[in-house]
Amino acid sequence: MATLKVEIVTPEAALWRGEANALIARSSEGDFTILPQHTETVGDIVAGVVRVQTNEGEFAFAVHGGYFQVGPDDVEGVTRATVLAGVAERTTDIDVARAQAAKERAEAELAALTKGDPEDHAAHLLAHAALERAELRLRAAAN
Repeated sequence: MATLKVEIVTPEAALWRGEANALIARSSEGDFTILPQHTETVGDIVAGVVRVQTNEGEFAFAVHGGYFQVGPDDVEGVTRATVLAGVAERTTDIDVARAQAAKERAEAELAALTKGDPEDHAAHLLAHAALERAELRLRAAAN
């Protein structure tokens, strides 16, 4: 029987490794699902929730962008799917109060920048990115 092995990794740690029925995520081209015997492929992952369906249930991760790779494992009939994320966390580990505070700080920073120097594009980008990260954490924790 064909199987799917999934790894969710960041530069700091492997967040999850195991056998799965499916890996569900979103790339810049849209939503996708990886199943056992999937064809070899590589692509990007946009910020969002990555889901891993197993016989024991579903595991979800807030991923702030990265890449995925699918290919054969060393073992016959096994497909390996790896998600390489710069920043990711289990949705069950998200501190909602901390994410809400980060969202409020980012909104305040954006408001201050709007009143201040409108030409400071780098500061606007950083504040907007912080707001997007906080909002993703809040959405992921709510699901």
